Amino acid sequence: MPSLPLRVLVLEDHTFQRSVAVNMLRSLGCREVFEASDGAQALDVLNAIGPVDIALCDLQMEGMDGLAFLQRVGASGQVKSIIISSSLSADLRRAVHQIVSLLGLELLGDVGKPLHAQVLAPLLKKYLDSPVTELWTAATVALASEEAVRRALVEQQLQAWYQPKFNLQTGEVCGVEVLCRWLHPINGVISPAVFMPVLERCGLMDELLFVQLDQALSLQQLARHHGFALNMAFNLQTAQLANGELTSTIKAILARHATPGASLTFELTESGLLEAPATSLESLVRLRMMGCRLSIDDFGAGFSSLQRLCQLPFNEIKLDAEFVRTLEHEPRCRAVISSTLALGETLGMSVVIEGIETEAQCQQLLALGCTLGQGYWYARPMNGEDLLRWLPLRDAAQALKL
Repeated sequence: MPSLPLRVLVLEDHTFQRSVAVNMLRSLGCREVFEASDGAQALDVLNAIGPVDIALCDLQMEGMDGLAFLQRVGASGQVKSIIISSSLSADLRRAVHQIVSLLGLELLGDVGKPLHAQVLAPLLKKYLDSPVTELWTAATVALASEEAVRRALVEQQLQAWYQPKFNLQTGEVCGVEVLCRWLHPINGVISPAVFMPVLERCGLMDELLFVQLDQALSLQQLARHHGFALNMAFNLQTAQLANGELTSTIKAILARHATPGASLTFELTESGLLEAPATSLESLVRLRMMGCRLSIDDFGAGFSSLQRLCQLPFNEIKLDAEFVRTLEHEPRCRAVISSTLALGETLGMSVVIEGIETEAQCQQLLALGCTLGQGYWYARPMNGEDLLRWLPLRDAAQALKL
């Protein structure tokens, strides 16, 4: 078994189960495995050994329980990812998933009890493969300076990256979500977590959007020459809709690239849309009038308003990835997905499923009638050059399956 460069803390009050977890992680190749019988002891261990990559965390225990432990480490940076291992009911564990997210921690998975190596191993690989993991260094945890981010924007170091969207039934690539990475001349690829909050604080999100539009539409034209028609989806914040020049600038960029609005999708998270002012609604209507598609991103992650969904001119729903993560173990998630598919069909809206990471999830989603999706099971984000190389290779692989 190859050694994995991982530091893992096992938080479990049952002596035998803790021993099983520790030995299992070591057998899977984890470089360093630590253990604690309750939250207080776990905090002492962290203070003694420093940060860990993963905390395998029980929830219900004597002394400081798992919830209190999560609260304590949420803002400390001592734990990078959490794996929940608990015998609590699925609905309670799902509520804990929300707590983990609200505390700013990454939920790597929920393995329940008893532990199984075949369930734990993919989660360790998922952590190691995560782009965020690659970028976790002392130099990149802190936010970049405003001066550095402004310079990066001017010098075009902020580059569009692309994550494909798929037709689950045919395997066809039907579009891409346009993301952003900072290609630093010294530090390499830097995560959006380091610079995106700075762009927001400095009011530079529009400028970034316009730069990304130019980059993505140029790539879209190259892809079209190679026989690939890709819809380009851009993330848009609700606050940006208040800019009276937003839609006219987008229209001018489309004209410059001789591209119809129908080739673009703008994704907005549902939070902030519930009380959107008239100026924001006007921007949404104008984008639709230009032919652009509008998608509600991370649907179900906030406080969804079905009334607002009917009132706003959206034609796509992107269901939050959290529903897929617990699909195999949580009947309620299957019910939510089925209901959202039915809602989308009734409202004439397409439904995209986010966060597909395994073959099992894909098959269950197909059985539920899902058509569109994206996630690491299909493809990770990549730069434009890699995307153009990947598309024909993907086509050839699909042809071999037919």
